[in-house]
Amino acid sequence: MPDNQDRPDEIRDHQGDGPSVNDPLKPANVPVFNCIVYISPNADGGVRARVVNLSGLDCVAPSERQALAEIVPAFKQRVAELMQSETPIPWIEPPPQAQPGEHTRLIPVHL
Repeated sequence: MPDNQDRPDEIRDHQGDGPSVNDPLKPANVPVFNCIVYISPNADGGVRARVVNLSGLDCVAPSERQALAEIVPAFKQRVAELMQSETPIPWIEPPPQAQPGEHTRLIPVHL
């Protein structure tokens, strides 16, 4: 592993949103939210993904991977906008039950 002294000060002292290198026991202040997604097959061979704990977020894509790559950033953006405007997040609690053929994906999303 390379010596930390070889890095510029701004990288050595703060690496992303994680704990400070100077105080690794200090917790990072990064909010994390659960994005609950139900995935189901679509009639055209793709998949449908829908967020079930926050309304209005769904998509259709050729694969589960592509659907999640689209829906997770949309979830992150929606939550970030609500937090920025200090609007309470309208979580759906409890989320509805999965329909037959739907598979649950629980995705932790860091802002």
